[in-house]
Amino acid sequence: MFLSLFLVFFVGIIGGILFEKIKIPKIIFYLIMGILFGGGCLNLIDPSLEGISDYLRQIALIIILTRSGLALDFKSLIKIGRPAILMCFLPASFEIIGIIIFGPLLLNISYLEAILLGCVLGAVSPAIVVPRMLTMIENKEGDDIPKVIMAGASCDDIYVIVLFYACLNALKTSSFNFLSVLKIPSSIILGVLLGLLIGIGLINLFKCFKLNSTIKVIIMLGVSFLMVWLESYVKTYVSISALLGIIVMSIILSSKISDLNWVKQSYNHLWTAFEILLFVLVGTRVKLNLVFSFEGLKIFILILIGLSFRTIGVILSVMKNKYNLKEIIFFVVSYLPKATVQASIGAIALSEGLACGEIVLTASVIAIVFTAPVGAILIDWLKAKIFLQNKEKCIEIID
Repeated sequence: MFLSLFLVFFVGIIGGILFEKIKIPKIIFYLIMGILFGGGCLNLIDPSLEGISDYLRQIALIIILTRSGLALDFKSLIKIGRPAILMCFLPASFEIIGIIIFGPLLLNISYLEAILLGCVLGAVSPAIVVPRMLTMIENKEGDDIPKVIMAGASCDDIYVIVLFYACLNALKTSSFNFLSVLKIPSSIILGVLLGLLIGIGLINLFKCFKLNSTIKVIIMLGVSFLMVWLESYVKTYVSISALLGIIVMSIILSSKISDLNWVKQSYNHLWTAFEILLFVLVGTRVKLNLVFSFEGLKIFILILIGLSFRTIGVILSVMKNKYNLKEIIFFVVSYLPKATVQASIGAIALSEGLACGEIVLTASVIAIVFTAPVGAILIDWLKAKIFLQNKEKCIEIID
């Protein structure tokens, strides 16, 4: 296992740097490396590492959601208003609807399985989008556009992950009756309450004791693991969304404690390692014969249909505002990339032994390989075309 970890991290870092040099997202290299190093090709990954991949994937998901919660700024969302709020759920909802309509027709899956697939494909990638939006904010480009996209992308992920787990539980019990429907709101409400209680408790703890950022991160991680354990421990009696609790806890801490910059950076550093592991381990489970098959082609067509529906959702979210056509196109393009969430939850259906598991995983991989590089390239190109040119024109007018 240790040799496998060395290969994953060492080769991953070098390959990731080289891919970024040629303007291709490094996650694509990690995914390719997983496919090559997996049992289907070179067989360099120890089976024991793949055996704990579900736990590693869950830890990665906790890190993703904590980062999203810490980055969310509800004051900015409220200040920007309608477009920022709609971007949090409307584009993803439209994409899920598109996959619900066409998924059963193209892939011969049930409507419930189509909802699950839609939830996996419906999230935008913070790994691709957020760093680019942060650069725009630092360079004072695009006015409030990068803030809207960044806030929307964070909430978008939270929204689809909560829906995914609600749908997953329904599929695992092979029923979607009235009782299972009632569990969804109760799970959400109890998850929010749990996050509120723990968040308030941590605020008081951090105020009472002078703790350094490293200790704060360890405590937050430990509490997150406790919430995940608590969800599984009480699931026979009551349904609690631990992941939603983790998000709420992070949002409360971010809004009430001002000196969390080092904590945020620590989570970013943790993600650097888990990002490599996550995408490599997803790659090891990919079956290339399914990707490059007629079934794979149908999945690709479904992804394009979903993106078309998503585009309608984005346009409806930002239209009738101050944005011009070029800026609306930038919004659409910025909501195309998929990577992080797909890698985190794409293999869960397969791990749970669901009939649609192979299709969901294959769809996740195809979506990542296609939309991540295309989305990243288009965002950078449009940013230069729209906002840098506008900035140069303003400088010329001032001169």
